[in-house]
Amino acid sequence: MDSVTETFLKLLFLLSVPNWHTAVAGNKYNCDDQLVSTLPQSSFSSSSELSSSHSPGFARLNRREGAGGWSPLVSNKYQWLQIDLGERTEITAVATQGGYGSSDWVTSYLLMFSDSGRNWKQYRQEESIWAFSGNTNADSVVYYKLQHSIKARLLRFVPLDWNPNGRIGMRIEVYGCTYSSEVIGFDGKSCLIYTFNQKLISALKDVISLKFKTMQSDGILLHRQGQNGDHITLELIKGKLSLLINLGDTKTHPSNAQINIMLGSLLDDQHWHSVLIEHFNNQVNFTVDKHTHHFHAKGQFNYLDVDYELSFGGIPVPVKPGTSSRRNFHGCFENIYYNGVNIIDLARRHKSQIYVVGNMSFSCLEPQVVPVTFLSSNSYLALPGTPEQDEVFVNFQFRTWNKEGLLLSTKLHEASGGFFLYLSDGKVKISLHKRGKALSDIVAGAGLNNGQWHSVSFSVKRNHISITVDNNVTSSTQASIPLQIYSGDVFYFGGCPSSGNISECNTSFGGFQGCMRLISIGNKAVDMISVQQNLFGNFSDLQIDLCGIIDRCLPNYCEHGGECSQSWNNFYCNCVNTGYKGATCHYPIYEQSCEAYKHRGNTSGFYNIDSDGSGPLGPFLVYCNMTDTTWTIIQHNNTNLTRVKSANRENPHTVSFKYSASLDQLQATINHAEHCEQQLAYHCKKSRLLDKPDGVPLSWWIGRTNETQTYWGGSLPAAQKCACGLEGNCIDSQHYCNCDADRDEWTNDTGFLSYKEHLPVTEIVITDTDRPNSEAAYKLGPLLCRGDRTFWNSASFNTETSYLHFPTFHGELSADFSFFFKTTASSGVFLENLGIQDFIRIELYSPSEVIFSFDVGNGPSEVRVQSLTSLNDNQWHYVKAERNIKEASLQVDQLPRRSHGAPLDGHIRLQLNSQLFVGGTASRQKGFLGCIRSLQLNGMALDLEERAKITPGVESGCPGHCSSYGNLCQNGGKCREKYSGFSCDCTFSAYGGPFCKKEISAYFGTGSSVTYNFQEYYALAKNSSSHASSFYADMTLNQEAITFAFRTTRTPSLLLYVSSFYNEYLSIILTRNGSLQIRYKLDSHQDPDVFSINVKNMADGQLQHVKINREEEMLIVEVNQNEKMKFILSSGTEFNAIKSLTLGKILENSDVDEETMKANSQGFIGCLSSVQFNHIAPLKAALHHTSSAPVIVKGRFTESNCGSLIGADSTSSETTHSFADHSGPIDEGEPLANAIRSDSAIIGGVIAVVIFILLCITVIAVRIYKKKGIYSKNEAKGSENEDSAESALKSELSMQNTANENQKEYFF
Repeated sequence: MDSVTETFLKLLFLLSVPNWHTAVAGNKYNCDDQLVSTLPQSSFSSSSELSSSHSPGFARLNRREGAGGWSPLVSNKYQWLQIDLGERTEITAVATQGGYGSSDWVTSYLLMFSDSGRNWKQYRQEESIWAFSGNTNADSVVYYKLQHSIKARLLRFVPLDWNPNGRIGMRIEVYGCTYSSEVIGFDGKSCLIYTFNQKLISALKDVISLKFKTMQSDGILLHRQGQNGDHITLELIKGKLSLLINLGDTKTHPSNAQINIMLGSLLDDQHWHSVLIEHFNNQVNFTVDKHTHHFHAKGQFNYLDVDYELSFGGIPVPVKPGTSSRRNFHGCFENIYYNGVNIIDLARRHKSQIYVVGNMSFSCLEPQVVPVTFLSSNSYLALPGTPEQDEVFVNFQFRTWNKEGLLLSTKLHEASGGFFLYLSDGKVKISLHKRGKALSDIVAGAGLNNGQWHSVSFSVKRNHISITVDNNVTSSTQASIPLQIYSGDVFYFGGCPSSGNISECNTSFGGFQGCMRLISIGNKAVDMISVQQNLFGNFSDLQIDLCGIIDRCLPNYCEHGGECSQSWNNFYCNCVNTGYKGATCHYPIYEQSCEAYKHRGNTSGFYNIDSDGSGPLGPFLVYCNMTDTTWTIIQHNNTNLTRVKSANRENPHTVSFKYSASLDQLQATINHAEHCEQQLAYHCKKSRLLDKPDGVPLSWWIGRTNETQTYWGGSLPAAQKCACGLEGNCIDSQHYCNCDADRDEWTNDTGFLSYKEHLPVTEIVITDTDRPNSEAAYKLGPLLCRGDRTFWNSASFNTETSYLHFPTFHGELSADFSFFFKTTASSGVFLENLGIQDFIRIELYSPSEVIFSFDVGNGPSEVRVQSLTSLNDNQWHYVKAERNIKEASLQVDQLPRRSHGAPLDGHIRLQLNSQLFVGGTASRQKGFLGCIRSLQLNGMALDLEERAKITPGVESGCPGHCSSYGNLCQNGGKCREKYSGFSCDCTFSAYGGPFCKKEISAYFGTGSSVTYNFQEYYALAKNSSSHASSFYADMTLNQEAITFAFRTTRTPSLLLYVSSFYNEYLSIILTRNGSLQIRYKLDSHQDPDVFSINVKNMADGQLQHVKINREEEMLIVEVNQNEKMKFILSSGTEFNAIKSLTLGKILENSDVDEETMKANSQGFIGCLSSVQFNHIAPLKAALHHTSSAPVIVKGRFTESNCGSLIGADSTSSETTHSFADHSGPIDEGEPLANAIRSDSAIIGGVIAVVIFILLCITVIAVRIYKKKGIYSKNEAKGSENEDSAESALKSELSMQNTANENQKEYFF
């Protein structure tokens, strides 16, 4: 693409001439002269006048002649007051008054302008504001400075509303100045060629500017031809302006490579549109009206040997076959400037640089076309026809964004029927009906709701009907109908009168909203000005002599790549696959960090995160490792151990790392994190890092800041040392890195880089591996970041008058706010920001109601969310508010989202100027008492804690997270408070993981056993003279709570056994038929109580969940969350002097019943998971706390994930593997071997894949052995990533380590 952009800029350079100066499209001096006061009476006109003393000539500001102003004969919305300024003038401001000393004034009005008195255009203050606010009395002056000036000859004021106790009355003034204008007209067959100085002259700045107006949707405005087919063309295509750069088909560029930039819309409206192309060094700006596309390219320009001609209005000679079919421009140009040269002035003076092809004039002919706008679905135009004709011919053009709408209808003469011509799904359809029955449906055209002008030609002759769309034969349809047609006396365009006869005009199709023009009936053009003057036809809710269509997708308010579509009144955003949601695709779907996902209860896995929320950066995929500390793991494209040879200063080995996120996304993630690190392992044999006699390092790495870094893993910035140099334990004390010892044996400098501002590593450069027997290898781990500084950032507001203040919030078109709060107060303002009139405020209005209120200039609006429960319960609650140009919304916790639609044509920009107040207001009233946390505005977090440190009445941080998040700690886990957040203590839970949800499971092999000892026997022996019960009173149980899960196919099996010093016991077994049996012996002199649960064969290989609760004689059993079963014990209620708990086979001598003995004969073979006996977790103790817990393990016993894999509740599983080998020490005696083993651990898993890989390695090893001699002679330069290279290196290291066992002390 670089070559493409470079050539584009080369082509733009060709537009350069010396002595550049700015093209002035309008005077830049003070442009505020009074324009109306000096005009003659003849310059004023109006739709009507109440009397001669109310004529428009009396409508001058502050004048009292006549009746003191203009008033029309009838006060309705079709009246207007018009001023003719005599020539095109720049208008910068307007002012209005009411009629002098009267009750007549206008409260709102439209401002329209035109050059010819036809085809008016409405002025818009903002993107969607049409109306000006008028007067509130007769004599005060309301002055408006126009946001952008008008260049026009005629100005028209159209009253919309007026004093209800009076009538329309106006006095006006217009302010501005003269406007310099050079105009040239093209007839669609001509063009103008400008030839300039052919010397190659460098210019710092190239600019071309012009204005154009046309009724044609297509035509070439500008063309510049280069060599070998290269050219640049500015062309109007379907009403949009295309800047096309074609790079030809030379060897230096790809074939048919093109850059095409589209700007503007609806530019074929016969109004002036400005174009500006600017080239500043490598920056190109392409502007159409107010919309600019910035284009930037790297690299320097070279001069091209091309023609020095610039063609306006067309291409004089077709360059390639097919180009002649492109239309020449038909319309007018104004003020064409090329680097300050007035092209039209040169043409007018017949200068030699100008060559004209065809005919053109130095004036702008205005086509006398009168468009009409159907404003609403209730609009209609009724035109008389000639009745009783056996031929009906109707022609018209229309443009609209709506897919549906009635275009034309009429009643047939002397028949209770008629026909309807209407839009349906963007197609023109004809429905012919008689007595309510459809006789024929005819379809023509497609996609006609694209905003372009489309022509419709409709004819009926006797029983033959024909329709043609866009004069296209392929869009023409003809049909014969079983009915003789005779024309009716009225044609209804666009809709029907609400009181009309249903047989004449069917309203079921919906009214048409759009524009029509060039209407003809019976081949006779309709004079719409006569219709406007009520001399002909009838109409309602129309605007005659203008087309009011606008492109609501320009500019595109759909954010983050959302696709914009529109109807006449509205636009819509398709947010599919953007990663965002809402009316304008503003709000992110994904969380900002792994920490946020964790506290929604999510477990380890891959997640999309959006590190800047609703900001410009998109979401990206990371791995979230949800341990007690939340780690975000971001991978790159080169995680292999890479071997390097034959690199030197002149030919260094350079490797770049590409991450799964952009550098901007990575920076946002790193900034959010509490800590980031990245492991960099450098293994070396006669390859140095920092030994630099000439002051230049031998190897280095580059980070995010694009700066060279010479410190290595485990060291600090600017230290120029490795970890061993900081710790003073390098293998050679004279050097600061192990590798700098320059030994002919493998060693390494490995550690974590943890200076956030330099991470991640983007490039490594190695230069010292070209000496004999010199070699290096490196491995860069993924970027690891933990925590989220913004998620727990909070402040406590202790008084109602306290608040935090921040800079003014800027979110003109879209704004979102999110935060957590907790309080015991009944009300208070969370945040407020004020403007002159605009404001935003979010407040707790009552204990159960939150209100989001704002004003963007359309009057105050608010969105309320009512909660069924109190929100002042001192628990964290989440608030999310959003305001965009389509709607405002508010959500609290998981309550239904509430929204409030914005007016279709109102102010859209939120303009604030005060400070942002958090926790209070500028008036120090209604302040918030409580805590606010994780406050984000448009994805940017506010640092509440830092600001609170210097603010009286506000404290940094906020305790008490367990009251809200304690329920995340499951399965008996206890919530523990931390300054930033909380943690779950799983000490007394059979589960692990950050929320005590991770099942802890183990596989028991044949004869294996786990025994947990409650109390050692020697305590009894030491006190043998005393009664036993005195020693074991604390080990007597009246109740047990037992939970576990198992999976097996063996019967009988012993699942769990609890013994006592008094020959009492509890055994839980599977009988031979697979049923669960619980055997309690609480009296050594009686047989055990036996309780069988015969729900099914539980040895079916599926995971079975068991809960057992005993309270004295009552026993409750629940299997697989089925209905609880109740049993009564008869042997006793006390379980005395319990001794031990056994899982699997009982290895000690025990006096148990025969069934338990049978089950114990093979013990248990299978998986046991999450075993809990009261507060004891024996399985967890055996797996994780063998050294500290009183646990004895015998036989084959290994940790397993059998519970997670088969469990019905998949969400309970928590896989917490990490991509990085950062959890334990590295055996540095075999650096490369260990690195290879860690990679294999990630790849392994599926047996079939492992076998396949082993076979492949075997084949490769044989081939390597055969080619070993060739390889040693022809060793490649640079890096070698193949498995064979790693295997060879591993073998070499193994041999070295075997021969040098005594050197291990250097590595540990």
